[in-house]
Amino acid sequence: MAYAGTRNDGLAIASLICGIVGLVCFCLGVILGPAAAIMGFISRQRIAVSGGMLGGGGLALAGLILGIADFVVSAVVYIIYFYAVAHSGSTTG
Repeated sequence: MAYAGTRNDGLAIASLICGIVGLVCFCLGVILGPAAAIMGFISRQRIAVSGGMLGGGGLALAGLILGIADFVVSAVVYIIYFYAVAHSGSTTG
């Protein structure tokens, strides 16, 4: 008799997708980064509580890490961009 394997949690997959898209399109990282991190965190909790019925812990962890990285990189890029725009009109002479 064959048994079905564990299925991956949908939030884990969504977290990974949001993390990858946020990394590729860093302008969306400020929005998709926190979304990926929150979904990854919730998914890891659901997987831990499921008692082995749900899989995808690695996907959830990857989405969580990518989400945090997306947000940090995007925030730094935005800060540098706005700083450069604010100081582009000043000239020294």
